[in-house]
Amino acid sequence: MKLLVLPILVPLSTAAVLMLAPKRPVPQRWISLAGSGLLLASAILVFLRVNAAGIQVLQISGWPAPFGITLVADLLAGILVVAVGVVGTAISVVAFSGVDPRREAFGYHPLLQILLMGVAGAFLTGDFFNLYVWFEVMLVASFVLMALNRTRAQMEAAFKYVAINLLASSIFLTALGLLYGATGTLNMAALARVWPTISTPGVDTVLAVLFLIAFSIKAGLFPLFFWLPASYHTPPAPVGAAFAGLLTKVGVYALIRVFTLLFHGAPPALVTLLLVMSAATMVIGLVAALGERDFRRILSFNLVGHIGYTTASLSLLTPAALAGAIFYVLHHILVITNLYLVSGVLLRLRRTTEMAGLGGMYRNQPAFTALAMIPIFSLAGVPPLSGFLGKLAIVEGTFAAGAYVTGGIVLLVGLLTLMSMGHTWADSFWKPGAAPDIAAPGLPLLLAIGALNVLTVAMTIGAEPLFELTSRGAQQLLHSDEYVRAVLEAAH
Repeated sequence: MKLLVLPILVPLSTAAVLMLAPKRPVPQRWISLAGSGLLLASAILVFLRVNAAGIQVLQISGWPAPFGITLVADLLAGILVVAVGVVGTAISVVAFSGVDPRREAFGYHPLLQILLMGVAGAFLTGDFFNLYVWFEVMLVASFVLMALNRTRAQMEAAFKYVAINLLASSIFLTALGLLYGATGTLNMAALARVWPTISTPGVDTVLAVLFLIAFSIKAGLFPLFFWLPASYHTPPAPVGAAFAGLLTKVGVYALIRVFTLLFHGAPPALVTLLLVMSAATMVIGLVAALGERDFRRILSFNLVGHIGYTTASLSLLTPAALAGAIFYVLHHILVITNLYLVSGVLLRLRRTTEMAGLGGMYRNQPAFTALAMIPIFSLAGVPPLSGFLGKLAIVEGTFAAGAYVTGGIVLLVGLLTLMSMGHTWADSFWKPGAAPDIAAPGLPLLLAIGALNVLTVAMTIGAEPLFELTSRGAQQLLHSDEYVRAVLEAAH
């Protein structure tokens, strides 16, 4: 099904056109926006095809699985590729509010497209080696985007970011070498069929731990998350929004894939380890957020804490918990991307995101305050917004699985999130202003925030059909026979 290559080919082609186009800001912005819009359109087509006709498979150049490059889209991959298009389009719109001229001159727009290509490729790949390749594509693009302006803080954050992610890539590559040596393939469907018949408990545990460490670093799980709050607050708001909205979700996606395809019957100790790591991530991330006094660092620690919601649900491997995790991932992509864009408006207005320099927004910028209210309160889990519904689904899934302690931790962290975002709202928008506004918010930036708000409200209104969709996605993940048949039978 040749549609599958479009979410990869479109941003690659857009990046090539941008490299050849005049290095003037206006044409670069329009080309980038057109490419992101086409990416979103192609992702929607892929999702609609998957939703109507089931799992879609493309064998590149006619090489049959498991020998060639395989692209696969099930419901989870289809949903997440649409999210890539949404985030890419929103960030491309933001560029019309202004981007640092040095960044635009040195390749900001093509690098953003390469980043989107890498994320889409990671969601659509059907073999673990190409998942590693797409990780590296994302790493290169994100490192350059983070360091592009070469300020001291950005360079320091970029080196921390690339060092820890290279370590994760090395561990991932080591696991792939062991897995290939044992099976002779890295095709996900072929491994799902072969691995249960040849694995031994010792090798199974070693490989599972290696994958867990590598993907936990990518996702930002405790105790491997320290690089994230040290780096995500340093680049400009649109770059931070892309990183926060998409990159950690690739790590979560990889964990979901490997645990549902290879380690569905993982040793109880390993599942317990993932559960403990997830619980610690939630609690430590939100406790740290409560102690921060910078808007973007608060978001970074909230990002860390909320990743734990999804991986805690994954560790239970039940349909209800996994469906709640998928719903929460979608909610979090929209809301955390939006909040980083909100931080961009704060930077334009006050040239700082420190709480000491904020305040008074409700009086000076009532329209912006109304827009910011939705993602802040949604992340806080205020009813009836999508954040509340996602947390409710995760709590119900944990209680249904008998994981009452995990459910209690989710409720506790929900309270901590409410406190964190409540303080952030009060200090940033409601307290008396500490300084006058020195610039306008920027209409394109407000339009992007408003569009993401519309999608957040749509998630809230359409929660029932969306939960039905994520439940079907969870069933596909937990019953991998359909995935295996679609890939391996497409080869014949």
